[in-house]
Amino acid sequence: MGSDDTGARPTRPTRRTFLSASAAATAATAATVAVPALAAPAAADPVPAGPGRPARAQRPDRELRELLRQVDRRRIEATVRRLAAFGTRHTLSSQDDPQRGIGAARDWIHARLQEYAATSGGRMTVELQSYVQQPASRIPTATRITNVVATLRGQSAPNRTYVVTGHYDSRVTDVMDAVSDAPGADDDASGVAVVLELARLMATRPTAATIVFAAVAAEEQGLYGSAYLAGQLKAAGADVQGMFSDDIVGSSTADDGTRDPHAVRLFAEGVPTAETPAEATTRQSVGGENDSPSRQLARFVRDVAENDATAMRVRVIYRRDRYLRGSDHISFLREGWPAARFTEPNEDFAHQHQDVRMQDGQQFGDLPEFCDFAYIARVARVNGAALWSLAQAPGTPRGAIIVTTDLTNNTTLRWQRGDEPGLAGYEVVWRETTAAEWQRVIGVGDVTEVSIDLSKDNVFFGIRAVGHNNLRSPVAFPRPGA
Repeated sequence: MGSDDTGARPTRPTRRTFLSASAAATAATAATVAVPALAAPAAADPVPAGPGRPARAQRPDRELRELLRQVDRRRIEATVRRLAAFGTRHTLSSQDDPQRGIGAARDWIHARLQEYAATSGGRMTVELQSYVQQPASRIPTATRITNVVATLRGQSAPNRTYVVTGHYDSRVTDVMDAVSDAPGADDDASGVAVVLELARLMATRPTAATIVFAAVAAEEQGLYGSAYLAGQLKAAGADVQGMFSDDIVGSSTADDGTRDPHAVRLFAEGVPTAETPAEATTRQSVGGENDSPSRQLARFVRDVAENDATAMRVRVIYRRDRYLRGSDHISFLREGWPAARFTEPNEDFAHQHQDVRMQDGQQFGDLPEFCDFAYIARVARVNGAALWSLAQAPGTPRGAIIVTTDLTNNTTLRWQRGDEPGLAGYEVVWRETTAAEWQRVIGVGDVTEVSIDLSKDNVFFGIRAVGHNNLRSPVAFPRPGA
């Protein structure tokens, strides 16, 4: 975001031109730039030599730093403790008791989001999104399931949408026990606290794209609430370009006492859940197992959220989720949207899915006393940095292809130009096929086609959009085409 991210750097005299404009392109759709030839990377330098400049993280600007500075640990703690105080928030618990059960929690969350919406100047709306789930797995009788959803409408690209969720239902050892105390402090009052705190802070700030803040229900019974939310967004034609589930983000302490209070895991799948047979064939032929939209979203999070303003390290895990577990991002992956799951770096399973009890001198149960509220605040900052940067940058480029009609040692890329008013141009990124992160960046300007003197057989390429505010979009990984 700062000048160190965008400024051109001097290059050595070039041997030949690596960018060439298509003869058929219009004046605003092609560019020509000279670059040095690709050379072998030095042993001490993991960034290969070649076209472009070394990739650098997007630094938070003044506006984002101020937003993150205002994340309030005390408010987060109050939210976790209040949700735990409802006794149980089991999906099958009471929906009309004002003091105990999932209905009381639903109404409290709704009231908080309405308070935040009142500060938004009409940009944020809040709804109780309900439906009746007929008997199904872990749902023995017809049950009303209600998500509490706040939508902050974007000003210039309102259909482009980003979603963040935490689930407000809870459970104990027996997933069908709707009576026993199930405080659910870490799983997942912590995630709901992140969602509420970000909704509070962003309600007063206009964004280019739309952000949906949702406390979803029935996650523990089988992702029912998030599946309904995703289905409603799909039916409305929303262009969901990113989704985060915050689930179990309340502590960094493992069962053996290991602590990592400045790290959060981000689970991101490789092979897309919704991949078609044709897409699988393409992926198998050209690679791309590590370049799904969700992996690009995860790379984006690291790019914008690992810095001194969050004081956090984002540990990307190349899996859809942990063994034997799954969260609400899966509902969005099933719709074909980029999605990932935040969760704490070390888990103590004595405080998840457990009856509240003392056993052999050890306290079991998901109680607030085992949460680290300063840690949750840092996780909220990571989410805030990612969501704000996504919503203020241009959208991910569409229609990206890598031309494969001829056998050449050059690479030609094409994409569709976005129509957002804040769009300034595009950058090509590339990396060695064995590298996890994008390594070099080539600024190409406001064009839709570029040819690069670098073989597509040897490296991976991507395209990202750049805004007038110097914010970048996530990378689009090109498919082979003409």
